[in-house]
Amino acid sequence: MMYTKELLFNEFKDVTKKDQSKKKEIFTNRIEYLKCLKEDMIKVPRNFSNISMTPDQLQNLIDDWSAPNPRDATYMRVFGMTYAEKKQQEELEYFVYENGEKKEVRKSKKETQSIH
Repeated sequence: MMYTKELLFNEFKDVTKKDQSKKKEIFTNRIEYLKCLKEDMIKVPRNFSNISMTPDQLQNLIDDWSAPNPRDATYMRVFGMTYAEKKQQEELEYFVYENGEKKEVRKSKKETQSIH
């Protein structure tokens, strides 16, 4: 079976719904799906020939989703700081408060990576 980006997104959306069906959101189905996907990618790479993702990148996702706070784990890996720290940095970098009003001020993007 050839995997497409759309198929991966749809399958991941399905396992996400399973994880979110509990009272407290869990990540076990997503982690298991990513692990199986990685195994398949290693065993049958031709099925993933039109997907530009490596097993190492999938392992990064598995590690991030396995963390207590997946969003913070991703931000730590990419930016070296938690989500809250990155938001605070952007707040200081892109906004100025004058007379109690918040005004957007864009500075050079050379100082930090964008999260978008």
